[in-house]
Amino acid sequence: MLGVLYLRVCDQSSATRKLVARAACAAAGEDALVGWAHTDHEIGIILPQLGFREVRFDAAVAVQDTELRIWQQLARDFGDLARNKVSIRADIHQSSKRREIDRRSPDAAMWSHRGAVRWSDSSKRVMDIVVSILLLVGLSPLFLLIAILIKAKSPGPILFKQVRLGRGAKPFTVLKFRTMHTDADSTLHQKYMESFINANLPADPGDAKVFKMLHDPRITSIGRTLRRTSLDELPQLWNVLVGDMSLVGPRPPLQYELEQYRAWHWRRVLEAKPGVTGLWQVRGRSRTTFDEMVRLDLQYVRTRSLWLDFKILLATPGAVFTGKGAC
Repeated sequence: MLGVLYLRVCDQSSATRKLVARAACAAAGEDALVGWAHTDHEIGIILPQLGFREVRFDAAVAVQDTELRIWQQLARDFGDLARNKVSIRADIHQSSKRREIDRRSPDAAMWSHRGAVRWSDSSKRVMDIVVSILLLVGLSPLFLLIAILIKAKSPGPILFKQVRLGRGAKPFTVLKFRTMHTDADSTLHQKYMESFINANLPADPGDAKVFKMLHDPRITSIGRTLRRTSLDELPQLWNVLVGDMSLVGPRPPLQYELEQYRAWHWRRVLEAKPGVTGLWQVRGRSRTTFDEMVRLDLQYVRTRSLWLDFKILLATPGAVFTGKGAC
């Protein structure tokens, strides 16, 4: 069951559009997807998945509560003229086939207006270039050592190339040190991710649900160490240098992961460039649920700043060397 609100802006002045967009973002919960839908004068709000077991009445109440908060904000901005500025309609979608709702991606024209960037993208890009160059040069002896160990332990290429999805779901080729045997099949991981994202994985006794597979037979002996310390991700510094990724941001997903996403999950690929590290990596890493990982990504998007990026970068070595939450 999915609730969608559409705000049609009758007054097309830039000031009105800005205030309406602000009202929509303020009224929607942090998990909602907010943006211009289909046209440049209609804002859409996709509310979080309410749960297939919820009754239709509960969905209607959630939509009505959000609509009420929007009108309250608009009344503060426009007074008695609010209903002359905006019209609102609500839709509640329900289907016996849950996948028809859960896996529907947001409209390509729907881009978030939630929160202004507090420092320019150009500043972030400059930091990405400078730091990635320094790390690529400074860590070159470590790169060489890892390459020798990979070759000594398992035949095949040193680097593993994989298509991931960046900002706006744009595909790019991510680089990692190879941690698997060359004949590894992705089917096992694909089935695991489908179960994990849909939250029906059986947890091992005494273990929390984890993002990575605990006993993946495809991983080499040196690969386990590289994964546990996240050293396998060092080649992604090249992806940062060429602009596919940033030093800090959400984890870049695979295409078959996106096929399992609910509507609100899409915000993590629409609103920020993927990163080598992020809030999830330094706070939760593998020992967290998928929804918790997405919420950490959205928290970063909502509060990102130059200072926050510095704090995450400074916290990353500790998470790497302790291996906390890694598998």
